[in-house]
Amino acid sequence: MAITKIDVEHFLILQHQMPLLDVRSSSEFQYAQIPGAFSLPLFSDEERKVIGTLYKQEGKKRAIKEGLDYFGPKMRAMVSQVEKMVETWNEKLNADVSLNENKKAPLNDIIEAPCIIIHCWRGGMRSGAVAWLLDLYGFQVYQLIGGYKAYRNWALEQLQKQYAFRILAGYTGSGKTNILHSLKGNGETVLDLEMLASHKGSAFGGIGLPPQPSQEMFENVLATALFNIGNQPCWVEDESQRIGQLHIPHTLWKTMRTKPVFFIEIPFGERLQFIIEDYGKCDPQQMQQSIERIQKRLGPLETKTAIQHLRQGELEACFTILLKYYDKYYLKGLTNRENLEGLLHKIPCCNVDSLINAEKLIACITANT
Repeated sequence: MAITKIDVEHFLILQHQMPLLDVRSSSEFQYAQIPGAFSLPLFSDEERKVIGTLYKQEGKKRAIKEGLDYFGPKMRAMVSQVEKMVETWNEKLNADVSLNENKKAPLNDIIEAPCIIIHCWRGGMRSGAVAWLLDLYGFQVYQLIGGYKAYRNWALEQLQKQYAFRILAGYTGSGKTNILHSLKGNGETVLDLEMLASHKGSAFGGIGLPPQPSQEMFENVLATALFNIGNQPCWVEDESQRIGQLHIPHTLWKTMRTKPVFFIEIPFGERLQFIIEDYGKCDPQQMQQSIERIQKRLGPLETKTAIQHLRQGELEACFTILLKYYDKYYLKGLTNRENLEGLLHKIPCCNVDSLINAEKLIACITANT
């Protein structure tokens, strides 16, 4: 059985049919990886450092000999680990197929040899060594030409393209994320940037959510989502360029700023009650820390007053101060667009009802096409 080398375009076709194994070190993988990959490090971080130093100081052959000393004792365990990865992959994919009859059965169920894709940083010695071992054992091995670096270049290309975005806008507390979910439930294509970034965008946006990914990993999952969207019209929430500690790639954000804006107009009181329900159960200490992060823009008096209301359990008074601040801040970002008059569509809504408001958005699109 021969090892088959594939380019990124071929990989994009096969990645949904077999597991992807990343043989880079754990720290490389943890920082950023191709979405969906399994970590199968050939060398630990320390081993990789030793081999890299030997390569620079004593040459390629000396580094390979040292690498073989590390690789040899791991071979059996790596084969067993890959067998478990293939089993886990097939179980998940079979479950997905059973839920959707239109999906294809995994290749590993319809051919004799289990299939895998393997890559390292540049498609060189690390992935080549593990590919040789797994091919020898009996796996059908596909090796990604250019490795993670080739994928990363492809991902960056996706972020430079034009997309048919429809911008969902509305003041804080309008339930925009819930509307995105309702739009998706109605068959609309949706890009949820805040979900990908693990952050809701404001100074309070990280409360109760998992840690944010690295900037590089955020760009990778974003590129994959954009590739799947292609040329379809796609709803995306109006965002500032920064989402927590991450930023939307500049070219993509500039593209978003040129697309039609559908602004949900909901009364202040309705939005205030939504915010109270959404954030009212959050840890008061985390809330106070978030307020303190915006004190330079909020102002010393308003900051002190909001924190005092928070400590006394006067949530409506506290959130009224914060919501007025965010309304002012959001309006500035909304109007800082070229040709806003030609892009803006206002949709009056009585309250924060994601189902009804999603229907109004769809009706607005229908009326304008």
